[in-house]
Amino acid sequence: MTIIVHHLENSRSQRVLWMLEELGLPYEVRRYERNPKTMLAPPELRRVHPLGKSPVIEDTDENGRTVAETGAIVEYLVEKADGRLGPPPHRDAALRYRFWLHYAEGSLMPPLLVKLVLNRIPLFGKAAQKRIQPMIDVHLDYIEAELKQRPWFAGDQLTAADVMMSFPLEAARSRAGLDASRPATIAWLETIHARPAYRTALAKGGPYAYA
Repeated sequence: MTIIVHHLENSRSQRVLWMLEELGLPYEVRRYERNPKTMLAPPELRRVHPLGKSPVIEDTDENGRTVAETGAIVEYLVEKADGRLGPPPHRDAALRYRFWLHYAEGSLMPPLLVKLVLNRIPLFGKAAQKRIQPMIDVHLDYIEAELKQRPWFAGDQLTAADVMMSFPLEAARSRAGLDASRPATIAWLETIHARPAYRTALAKGGPYAYA
């Protein structure tokens, strides 16, 4: 029995593959390519979930139960793995875990997506980017200050919060100003990219532009 990951190239679903490798859970990758003109997911994904987005998993241990949304999938996998990579026992660390788990998509990704869209709009987009970048810099400075205090987002060990934070920070390094001027964040990225589980997930998921 296994988990089927509906994996879209260069997307949030790379985190799910990494998470599964860290947990040692068996899985199968079904990879989808983006439309080369629109960069949107292909219509085939709508056969898996009505929104046609990735990631989506199917759990064959649970009669093909379908779970969508990266955060929901990550929490589902933590439960399936009996709490591994879940919240630390100390209350302060557990609160940090919960914060970063939701911050990744709730606060950090929206301005990064806006910047991506603006980058594809001639003239107006370039002018508007000058206004969105300072907003992103606030987030990047905040993250840098936090990672100077501890090696992982929740505390002393890798958790699902780090898995969730990987994609937005990879995207920020690619297109939103994250560079060596924020050494703690860059060191964190280099650390996760060197992990055997991460490298195996890359090999199984296919080409990925952000690692």
